Amino acid sequence: MLTGAGVSTESGIPDFRSPTGLWAQVDPMEYGSIDAFRRDPVKVWSFYKPRVAMLTEAEPNPAHVALAELERAGFVQAVVTQNIDLLHERAGSREVVEVHGSIRTATCPACGERYPLERVLELLADADAPACPACGGILKPDVVFFGELLPPAAIDRAFELARGAQLLLVVGSALEVYPIAGLPLETTGAGGELAIVNRGPTAFDDQASLRIDGSAGEVLPAVAEALR
Repeated sequence: MLTGAGVSTESGIPDFRSPTGLWAQVDPMEYGSIDAFRRDPVKVWSFYKPRVAMLTEAEPNPAHVALAELERAGFVQAVVTQNIDLLHERAGSREVVEVHGSIRTATCPACGERYPLERVLELLADADAPACPACGGILKPDVVFFGELLPPAAIDRAFELARGAQLLLVVGSALEVYPIAGLPLETTGAGGELAIVNRGPTAFDDQASLRIDGSAGEVLPAVAEALR
C-alpha cells in the first residue's frame, strides 16, 4: 500500500502539487527547501506554523479508517505514505512507513535535541518560530525538505515491501516524485500486480491491472465493506 496527498485532502489538508496546491501559492525553494531553512528559519516557519496547526486539527477520514480495517483483517501488510500528517496512525494503522518524515517531532539543528509535537505546539503558541529550550536555536520539523535525503531506513523498508507485495495498491498519488514513484516497478518487476485509486492520471496507469479514477474516501470503504 502506497498513499499520497490524495488520501488526506478529504481531511481538509491541501495537496502540494495540484494547480490549487500549496506550491502553486508559494515558491517551494523559498519555503520548503533545506537551504531556505538554513538562511532564514523564521521565514520558513511563517509558512509552516499555520499548516502545523491545520495538520494537528485534521481528523482521519473514511479512507484512513478503511485502510486500518484492511490491515487488521490481514489484507494490507503495511502502509507506505508520502504524507507527514500522522492520520494513518491516528486512524489505527499499525505498520506505517513514513518516507517523507512527519510532524511527530522537531529537532534542533544546533544542539540535536528532539521535541515531540506537543512541545513544539507549546513553543509556537507564543512565538513565530519554535526556539530550542536547550540552546535557543530554531527547531526544524522532522519532515523531508527539498534538498534533503529521504530517511534511509524508511526507504529501504518501502522498497522491501514493494518487492514482496503480491499487489501494490497506490492511493492518492500521481506517482511523480522519485524515488517513491519507482515502487510500482519494484512490485511488477518481482511478479506482483499494481492497482491505482487516484483522481486524475498517473505515470503508471498503463501498467496497472486495476485503475479507478475516484475518491479514496469512497472507494476504500467500499473495498473494506466488500471484503468483510
